[in-house]
Amino acid sequence: MITIIDHPIVGGWALESWTISLGDKTSYPFGEKPVGRILYTPDGQMSATIARADRPVLSNPVPAKAPVEEKLAAFDSYFSYGGAFHIDGEDVVHRVELSLNPNFVGSEQRRRMTFEGDSLNGKHLTLS
Repeated sequence: MITIIDHPIVGGWALESWTISLGDKTSYPFGEKPVGRILYTPDGQMSATIARADRPVLSNPVPAKAPVEEKLAAFDSYFSYGGAFHIDGEDVVHRVELSLNPNFVGSEQRRRMTFEGDSLNGKHLTLS
């Protein structure tokens, strides 16, 4: 039996910014204007994708035939993972089942949810 999640997080969200703050230092892992999407389905699945906005195209249309340096730059400028999720109070917990980074698989990523705005187009979700 599939449990349907009825929660404001369900749906698709566009990334507006991604920062990492440690103490008084803030960094922008994929630049100040990254692109990305995170999707939450009613049946408890999620998928997140983040990339630098200025990623260069590979010199060969077949990625396996591109130079190693280009593939490394492509890997370093893109991140994606997906799996199941559940709501735990004010947190959403992602159970990572697949990821560009194999070391992420099997981990749980806990994010605090904050919603702002009350209209469909004006609603913002912050995960921290």
